[in-house]
Amino acid sequence: MFLCPVCGKPLDDGEKTRACPSGHCFDRSAQGGYVNLLRTNRRGSADPGDSPEMCRARTRFLENGYYEALRDAVSDTAAQFPARYILDAGCGEGYYTAAIARALRESGSSAKILGVDLSKAALRHAGKRCPDAEFAVASLFELPLPDHSADVITHLFAPMCAPEFRRVLVDGGALLTVKPGAEHLWGLKEALYDEPYPNDEEETVYDGFHWMGRVAVDDEITIRSREDLQALYQMTPYAWRTPKEAAGRLLARDTLTTKISFLIDLYLAV
Repeated sequence: MFLCPVCGKPLDDGEKTRACPSGHCFDRSAQGGYVNLLRTNRRGSADPGDSPEMCRARTRFLENGYYEALRDAVSDTAAQFPARYILDAGCGEGYYTAAIARALRESGSSAKILGVDLSKAALRHAGKRCPDAEFAVASLFELPLPDHSADVITHLFAPMCAPEFRRVLVDGGALLTVKPGAEHLWGLKEALYDEPYPNDEEETVYDGFHWMGRVAVDDEITIRSREDLQALYQMTPYAWRTPKEAAGRLLARDTLTTKISFLIDLYLAV
């Protein structure tokens, strides 16, 4: 399924390298098995994407089960669609990718899972967590995939590129996107701000897609350690826009109970 970023021809499925008919070769990483298909002019930095420290923090938080409700809802929803190929766009460390793969196996599906992300550090985790999937370093704005090749795209907490997703999806394919519900992390917001504000729940319209509806995921979690609270804080936009004094108050706590709320929006490619 992956295409050569140089000439656009299909890559073979070599054990140690992936090559196209034109002779362009790309090594598989010894750590995670992913292949780097990000063109130089798309990098933006020497090592784009989330840092190893961010990936370790997010892995710690997710593996402690705090977002299991979202994981299960996403995987169960994705597995309901008939598919040959499913793309996890912005797959990160593969936490949700692995859950989708497990749900597909349990449903008897033989669909192939693909994951792309900018971060090599994230894909090292993803390749180990989900060895049956194929992973590539790539930009969501320039996916190394053929036109109309994926039946389902899952998109969680990553930049949106609706035109590129539409190009890659088959006609009638499904796009699953996740955004925070109105009171997501309300307890965290109350600890940071005097007047917390709800998130916008209005559905977004994208050219080439028909909005089919949504699945709401609501739960309450208790962050059980200062390290987990630090990891959660780093995962949110508040980490770079909250005053230091407010962040200090939050991160001095040992526990925090908060609502979590997500909206899984379902789109049909038309």
